[in-house]
Amino acid sequence: MTTPLLKPALYDDGGTGAAGAVRLKGGRCLSCGHVFFPLQRYGCEQCGAHGDALAPALLDGHGTLLARATVHMHARPERVAPFVIGTVRLDDGPLVRTLLDTAPDTPPPVGARVRATLVEVAGADPASLARDLRFAAMEAAPSVAPSRGASA
Repeated sequence: MTTPLLKPALYDDGGTGAAGAVRLKGGRCLSCGHVFFPLQRYGCEQCGAHGDALAPALLDGHGTLLARATVHMHARPERVAPFVIGTVRLDDGPLVRTLLDTAPDTPPPVGARVRATLVEVAGADPASLARDLRFAAMEAAPSVAPSRGASA
């Protein structure tokens, strides 16, 4: 049995249960094309359109880390510190402020490519588990050094 999602209104796993298939439930303005997260019906923050002009859009969970901070103390006791938060610019456009799936002493560098992932956390009932959204650094492609052979 797959562990349930903690906040299914915000993200899904594509029905696969796989962490790599995370999609964010955002929206798109059909009037101006603006993409936003999370989905809301109050009106487009770009052009002000509302109602039927706002449509749900599944957003790919890949982006670039723009900023990060390690939190050493939190007001709510259920959020155990230290942890790392980040601002991610999704490839689909919106900025997301999110928890990072990283050790507090080794966060990814600003500018790193990141992807959405699901991690097991305490559920609504502390005795249960649920999966929640985090962003993790993507593995960098290995660099290939140019050969130093003699040219002809």
